[in-house]
Amino acid sequence: MTSATTMTTALRTEHRDRLMRLAREVSFDAGSHLFEEGRRADRFWIVRTGTVALDLYVPGRRPAVIESLGHGELVGWSWHFPPYLWQLGAEAMSPVRAWEFDAEAVRAMCAEDAEFGRAIAVWVGRVVAQRLHASRVRLLDLYAPYGSRGLT
Repeated sequence: MTSATTMTTALRTEHRDRLMRLAREVSFDAGSHLFEEGRRADRFWIVRTGTVALDLYVPGRRPAVIESLGHGELVGWSWHFPPYLWQLGAEAMSPVRAWEFDAEAVRAMCAEDAEFGRAIAVWVGRVVAQRLHASRVRLLDLYAPYGSRGLT
C-alpha cells in the first residue's frame, strides 16, 4: 500500500466527507468472496479492519494472489470504468469490516461535480497503476524463470 492510494490521503476532506455520506457498513467472514473476475462491478469497498486478497484466474491452476489489502485501502476499481466488470477476484482472508459504496451513485456524484469527479478519478487511477505494478511483480515471481528480481 502506498499513502497515495488510501482514501484518507488521496482525497481532500470535503471530497472524502461527501463520499462517506454514501457509505454503508458491511462485514464479511473469512473465506467470503467479495467478487469474482468477469462479473458485474456495481460496488466497491474501503477496508476498515481485516485483510482482503486480490486474485487472478490462471487456467489449470489455483487463482494467483496478486495483493493483500488492509485498513483504508480501496477494494475494487472496475466499477469506475466501462464495461464495469471485475478484472480480478477478491476474498476475505480474515473477518473484514468495510464501508461499501454503490458504484452508480458515486458515478452520478462524479458527473454532477467535475472537481469531485476528477478527485475520484485520480485516486482510482493511482490505485489501478499500483495494482498493475503489483500484478506484474507477482506474476513474474510465480511464472518467470528468474522472478521479479531487479524490478522496482
